[in-house]
Amino acid sequence: MSLLDKIKQPSDLKSFNQQDLPILAQEIRQFILQKVSETGGHLASNLGVVELTLALHYVYNSPIDKIVWDVGHQSYVHKILTSRREEFHTLRQYGGLSGFPKQSESIHDVFETGHSSTSISAALGLAKARDLKGESNNVVAVIGDGALTGGMALEALNDAGRLNTSFTVILNDNEMSIAPNVGAMASYLTKIRSNLRYKWFKKEFAQFLRSVPLIGEWVAGKLEKLKNSFKYLLVPGVLFEELGFTYMGPVDGHDLPTLISTLNRAKRLQEPTLIHVITRKGKGYYYSETDPAQYHGVAPFDIENGENTYNGKSVSYSKTLGIHLSKLGSIHPELTTITAAMPDGTGLSYFQNRFPNRFFDVGIAEQHAVTFAAGLAISGLRPVVAIYSTFLQRAYDQIAHDVCRQNLPVIFAIDRAGLVGEDGDTHHGVFDLSYLIHLPNLSIMAPKNTEELKYMLEYSLEINSPIAIRYPKESTKLAEELPSAPISCLNWEVLHKGQDIAILAVGTMVELALQTMDLLDKKGLNPTLVNARIVKPLDRSLLDKLAKSGHTLFITMEENVLNGGFGSSVNEYILKENNDIQVVNIGIPDRYIEHGSIQQLRYSLHLDPTSIASQIFSSTRKEKSHARLS
Repeated sequence: MSLLDKIKQPSDLKSFNQQDLPILAQEIRQFILQKVSETGGHLASNLGVVELTLALHYVYNSPIDKIVWDVGHQSYVHKILTSRREEFHTLRQYGGLSGFPKQSESIHDVFETGHSSTSISAALGLAKARDLKGESNNVVAVIGDGALTGGMALEALNDAGRLNTSFTVILNDNEMSIAPNVGAMASYLTKIRSNLRYKWFKKEFAQFLRSVPLIGEWVAGKLEKLKNSFKYLLVPGVLFEELGFTYMGPVDGHDLPTLISTLNRAKRLQEPTLIHVITRKGKGYYYSETDPAQYHGVAPFDIENGENTYNGKSVSYSKTLGIHLSKLGSIHPELTTITAAMPDGTGLSYFQNRFPNRFFDVGIAEQHAVTFAAGLAISGLRPVVAIYSTFLQRAYDQIAHDVCRQNLPVIFAIDRAGLVGEDGDTHHGVFDLSYLIHLPNLSIMAPKNTEELKYMLEYSLEINSPIAIRYPKESTKLAEELPSAPISCLNWEVLHKGQDIAILAVGTMVELALQTMDLLDKKGLNPTLVNARIVKPLDRSLLDKLAKSGHTLFITMEENVLNGGFGSSVNEYILKENNDIQVVNIGIPDRYIEHGSIQQLRYSLHLDPTSIASQIFSSTRKEKSHARLS
């Protein structure tokens, strides 16, 4: 029996000798590698935190002690140790385990996370709640160095030092070199700073000095300044100490004895403590160690050669964006691009390679990215801000206040709009139309294929106002079947002229609408199909023409929540202009959507062609019945 087989719950770890833990760590790495190669998921980040997670569960008593994971994509080891190993083969599959912490899965997942930089705020809330309730459990936040660039994390650090409650922040640093920072001196300084007698003596001595008449306060102040001068030069982590934390580290994140002893010392301190842990992303697998960015989030792959086993050949929207912006960059010297730590995911790495001085990666700081773009735009440049839909939510105020209010020509390239599949409810981009559509000055576009995305980018550079272009994660087959024409104005495109019924489809739904049309044709229906590529402003001229030409049933189709989305805008138009038209809105219901393949999710939401055709056919029968009664 392997050591991993002996762990049914985290408390089982405490019966292990520390000498056994490195063997267990290796078994866990092999287990994760095998399973993720089959299901896909976040590989490099989880291989990097094996020892850290083992140490956390070896020292703390989950779920009494609370462990909060930032972002959550590095929680696979935590899931394996907390009674979910037998289900791990269902990771990110429909109806299976989530790729992120999920309260419905386990009492050990105390806080759900999918977005970055939230853990310190959440952990501080848990710690203060504990204090108010008179409890004594420990609270730990695990945050990466990338997530620490988010403003929310810095705000939380600032507040935590002021509140001065007992909790621990683990800074998982997988970008810095470990060699210069880990050694005898660093270890010695950590032990000194965390020694309770030393801390007591430092406090009592300072009080004694200040009690000396006439000169005590002056001497204490001079000694404090002298101490700080040397500290800034010699002691790592002084910023955290100035914020009110006891800094411990740097610590080798793959040295289990050192991790365990450091965590035990932090437990005894009972005050805000930050442990700086150095880990290697992708550790234990050659391909992920040498290219951790490529193996951050992976599709199923061959372990032997590291190659993706998915054979799709179509070009993604993200790649199309990056390549076409690179071409446009030669024509438009004012063109700049901005990403929030996603140069590869958004495709902007192509632009970065060609125009490095006009490319900006601001880190995980979406709010800053948008206002930074506003500063560029107000100075005459044309910034393209490429951010995933779900992450752009974090910058709503900056879009409204800094860009749209000033009517600045910022182009928002909204990647991963709509359902994104296995990453689940924290990552589905199904709210952007609803939170953007009501903002003045902003135009919103949604291409039906990658060719149309190119034309939208070109058009956006010609107008002097903000524009948002939303597009999906997955590729499309429509580029060859439906060639697109350049966009010369904000109008819709009639793809098929029919009668009685008008299907108004947005973005990804155009392909589904075409498939639905084939099913409707078999039922004797011949709808007009419209590519509603401009979500805002509505093409009122075409809507008027459709109404006047006898279309009495409008079907809106969008991969966005129905509340406040494209369909709602059409509903408002109908109420104001033509009450004789029936409208059926098809889109995402008013709930958070679980994880699974996009095809599975569409079937579960009745957004597959058969379900959509059934809804339309049912609506036509109701309409005819209503007409007879009239």
